[in-house]
Amino acid sequence: MSFSLVILAGGNSHRFKSNIGKPYQKIAGKSLIEININKARKFKQIKMIVLVYNKKDSKRVKSLKLKKVKLVIGGKNRQQSTFCALKYLIGQKGITKVLIHDVARPNFSTKLMSSILRNTRTSKAVVPKIKIQDAIKQRIESSKEEYIIGKKRDNLFLTQTPQAFNLREVYHLHKTNSGKYKDDDISLYMDLNKVKFIEGEKNNFKITDKADFENLKNIFKSQQSVGIGFDVHRLVPNRKLFLAGLKINSKLGTLGHSDGDPVLHSITDAILGACKMGDIGQMFSNKNKRFKNIRSTILLKYVVNQIKSKGYLINNIDINIITQTPKIKNLKNRMVKNIANLCEISNDQINIKGKTTEKLGVIGKEKAIACEVICSVIKYD
Repeated sequence: MSFSLVILAGGNSHRFKSNIGKPYQKIAGKSLIEININKARKFKQIKMIVLVYNKKDSKRVKSLKLKKVKLVIGGKNRQQSTFCALKYLIGQKGITKVLIHDVARPNFSTKLMSSILRNTRTSKAVVPKIKIQDAIKQRIESSKEEYIIGKKRDNLFLTQTPQAFNLREVYHLHKTNSGKYKDDDISLYMDLNKVKFIEGEKNNFKITDKADFENLKNIFKSQQSVGIGFDVHRLVPNRKLFLAGLKINSKLGTLGHSDGDPVLHSITDAILGACKMGDIGQMFSNKNKRFKNIRSTILLKYVVNQIKSKGYLINNIDINIITQTPKIKNLKNRMVKNIANLCEISNDQINIKGKTTEKLGVIGKEKAIACEVICSVIKYD
């Protein structure tokens, strides 16, 4: 089965009360849109991602530079926005199933998504639900008085997204029953015997206001870890000097099995440490000829892809470059920009400090360059 994921991000975020809408709020430098997309890309069954956005947010969505994501302008309400995406998908070859998901629920787990995908093998529609645990009351008004009655919770539950459907079936339901649509796509199904309800997750809550968003940030912070990286390379003639992936004009270069970039090596080690994935020597042994003179940019990109596949986001990187020469001050901005590009994070998540040893030791005598890095990461699943 081939799935498409529709992410609904076309609302106005009125209740969030911010100049920046919910879909573009960031945690660890990633918007809610990007967090949802990164999770979805773990699943090979999802062949296509469609993002439905509000036309007024065109500049914001384009600034995310999303790759391999179809952008669709939404309608006036959730139902219209969903139907815009379904109309696009119905004309695509090979897509038989669709997942419809609210961008405001970025904290679904891979376990939940796996359960949804697995259950679609035997069901035309799959919807996660959770039980209502609080007491429920209903206010009743009559001509004479107003009173409150209790409601039994046994037959009441809350539905969540992602919700999975047969593409053609849900498209037909949207096309012919739009007046019956209430708050999600499952409300179009008159016969709920066709629907497979599975156990949802409490942490898969919907972000409606800023308090919800703070709750989500606290969950992410509780899953934060830190790693340390350190590297030092001797400076010698007839070698190129690479720092932070940049080629630096210098009479001396760093000696190493790879290109000898102490900054990228330290960053790579710090990231691996934070994610509990060993160290750079284990992953890229200097006894392996494949890595002889290899650019450290290639090694770092590989590690970034590896941690993404394991559900990690880089939160911030703090860097000390310890060298008598060259002076780091004039290189900082270029270094930050290059590291941000390699690590797929924003510039403001990186801090670089140039340090000297006051001409003491091998570094002070311009015979070596060292670097130390502290990196924090967040595991979002």
